[in-house]
Amino acid sequence: MNLNFMKPIYNYLLIILFSTTYGYSQEIENTNFKTKIKIDGVSAVVGDYVILESDVDKTLIDLQSQGVSTQNITRCSLLGKLMEDKLYAHHAEQDSLQVDSNSIYSYVDRTIDYFVDQIGSLEKVLEFYKKNDEQVFRSELFEINKVRQLSELMQNKIVEEIEITPDEVRQFFYSIPKYERPVFGAELELAQIVINPEVSEEEEKKVIRRLETIKNDIVVNGSSFATKAILYSQDPGSRSTGGMYTLNRNRPTMHKEFRDAVYRLREGEVSDPFETESGWHIAKVEKIRGQEVDARHILLIPEITNEAIVDAKRTIDLIRKRIIDGELSFSDAAKELSDEVETKSNGGVLINPTTGDTRFELTKMDPVLYSQAQRIKDNEISMPLLDEDQRGLKKYKIIKVSNRFDEHIADYSKDFIKIKELALKEKQLKRIQSWMIEKIEDTYININKDNQDCNFTNKWVKN
Repeated sequence: MNLNFMKPIYNYLLIILFSTTYGYSQEIENTNFKTKIKIDGVSAVVGDYVILESDVDKTLIDLQSQGVSTQNITRCSLLGKLMEDKLYAHHAEQDSLQVDSNSIYSYVDRTIDYFVDQIGSLEKVLEFYKKNDEQVFRSELFEINKVRQLSELMQNKIVEEIEITPDEVRQFFYSIPKYERPVFGAELELAQIVINPEVSEEEEKKVIRRLETIKNDIVVNGSSFATKAILYSQDPGSRSTGGMYTLNRNRPTMHKEFRDAVYRLREGEVSDPFETESGWHIAKVEKIRGQEVDARHILLIPEITNEAIVDAKRTIDLIRKRIIDGELSFSDAAKELSDEVETKSNGGVLINPTTGDTRFELTKMDPVLYSQAQRIKDNEISMPLLDEDQRGLKKYKIIKVSNRFDEHIADYSKDFIKIKELALKEKQLKRIQSWMIEKIEDTYININKDNQDCNFTNKWVKN
């Protein structure tokens, strides 16, 4: 698992946990700025939650540490955002919304692992955050993430039943003056056919024997699975964390073969070698937390011979020729001959992972895919392209631009799906604003007199 996703929360927690006492000023230096945190009392109270003056300062520093421009961000706007978060969390508890404690504990474990990886040891982490006790540190992390999850649950509940009709979409679109209608960037629809080089039986057996040797060293000799993963695993996403992944039975993210192998294991048990599309694995279950399973794995990828790569190139050349000669359509060739499971069933059409539809906006495309597709004319088939992913796996593919949409002002018929998304978001926003007005009126809120002159977006100061 790539831990880049943890960097924002790491920065946030670094600031939030730096101190928990009051009555002094502390100077914090960063390569880009120097400032002082004034920790001097309560800024506001929202329901059961207290917001300290220091929380506002810490949030500002957090944004600066992430490179966000704070030139036009005021303390008042930051306080208003913190109050919104606390209002959501307060009413989530009032409505008996339940957080997934197991997932939060698991997230805390991964957060601490990340801190240790950044700083060097748990002792140094505790010293850095001025915490004398690991359990207190974990409790504070738990509470921070609990509030975040409660806030998300409440926001989801507010808008979960909101739907939008075609007539509402039409009214939304035509209510926008022509000169204010959104401009959609140039987009492409793409399809591809992929041929993977075949792995020889000898190379497969070599990898299996290697994994069996590693397993024996772990099970019989007591070697560390995590250390073996760091040394030998070819999975760049999890190697640095000792092969660790957290699987959730309700939110499957891994290959089915991987999930099936892991879910059959008991805590502490190491699997036999098993195969997925990525290669060959052994796995060990570290902890079972209800619907979540913390597991480590070691991935080894059989070596692909030059001869196999040449054969794959020869195969895709032949497929391309058959399509150009009219013997096969691109769609039929993808369904019958492509090795890419994710796309072959729909004729090779690529799905945009960000939007879930088939269009790729040029300015937001993956740079590699953009470089491959930008020179291809409509309905033209590219020459065979050799792809290599970060694990070193090679494959040949051909690409076709199925449709091209130039930059244009939003058109109701052509862009209905995008317009529907905008209309739905506006309807959800109005519902949230209505909920906010209602709950602010019904909730105990007290704002420090020094902050009552703030020009808040919401009416936090009651008459």
